[in-house]
Amino acid sequence: MITGVPGTAACAGWQARLQLEIALRHGYSRVVAKHQLGPLAIQRPFYPEGSPCHLYLLHPPGGVVGGDDLEVDIRVGSGAHALVTSPGATKFYRSAGPRGRQRQRFAIAGDGILEWFPHENIFFPGAFCALDTRIELAEDACFVGWEIQCLGRPAIAERFREGRADLALTLLRNAKPLMTERLRVAGNASLDGPAGLRGFPVSATFLATGADRDVLEIARGRLADAAGYPVGATLIDDLLLIRALAREVEPVSRLFVALWSDLRPSLLGLGACAPRIWAT
Repeated sequence: MITGVPGTAACAGWQARLQLEIALRHGYSRVVAKHQLGPLAIQRPFYPEGSPCHLYLLHPPGGVVGGDDLEVDIRVGSGAHALVTSPGATKFYRSAGPRGRQRQRFAIAGDGILEWFPHENIFFPGAFCALDTRIELAEDACFVGWEIQCLGRPAIAERFREGRADLALTLLRNAKPLMTERLRVAGNASLDGPAGLRGFPVSATFLATGADRDVLEIARGRLADAAGYPVGATLIDDLLLIRALAREVEPVSRLFVALWSDLRPSLLGLGACAPRIWAT
C-alpha cells in the first residue's frame, strides 16, 4: 500500500465494496444489479453450462494489509444459480498496526443456488486481520462451497508465529443457525495446541446443503483417497460438513475439487463444469 497524506484513503487503506444481485431472466442467471466501490470487481459472466452464470471475483491489489476494509455482498434470487470463484489466493500481509478486514455476505432466495469456490487465504506472519463469511439461506436455497486458510507459507517453512487472524464462518437457514464457528489464531498455542491446529498450517472447510446419507457415503468414499492428513465428514440434518487439516494447500484443493465433482450431480442435478480459469 502506498502511503500518503494523513487522512487520505491511501493512508487509511483500501475501502472496497462489491454488491451483486443475480436473478433469473429469460432462462439465464443474470447480474441484474451491481454496486462497486474501490478495487473489487467481477469479469463479465460466463455461461459454459447454460443457465448458471460463472463469475470471477477480482481484487487487483492482490492482497489485504492493515487498514483495508473489503466487503463482498452477493444476493442470489429465486431460481437463479451462480458459481463464484477467484483467479488466485488472497494474501493477508504483515500489518504495521491497524487491522485489515474482509467481510463476505451471501443471501440465497428460495430455489436459488450459490457455489462459492475461492482460492486459499494466505496469512503472512505479522498480519492482523479479520475474515468473516456469513451465508443466509431461504427454505429451499442451496449452498455448496469451501474456505481454505493457510497460516504462513509452508513451502518455505514459514509459520504464522506472530500476528493475529480472527476467522468466522456462519451458515443460517430462515435466520436460524445451522453452523457457526470461530477460529482465532495468535501464536504457538493456537498453532500447535491439541484444541487448535495441532501443528498443521492449513485448515479447510467444505460445506454443502441439501445432502443426505447417500451424499455422505459418496463423500466418505472420496475421503478414503486422502492420505497424510486428518479429514472427516459429518452430516447435520441436510448440511454436509467436511473439515481437513493439512501441511500444504494443494492436496486439500485437489480433494475439494474432486468432492465437488463427485457430489454435484446428487446435490444440484448437474455434472461438474469446472471454471476455465482453474486450468490457467
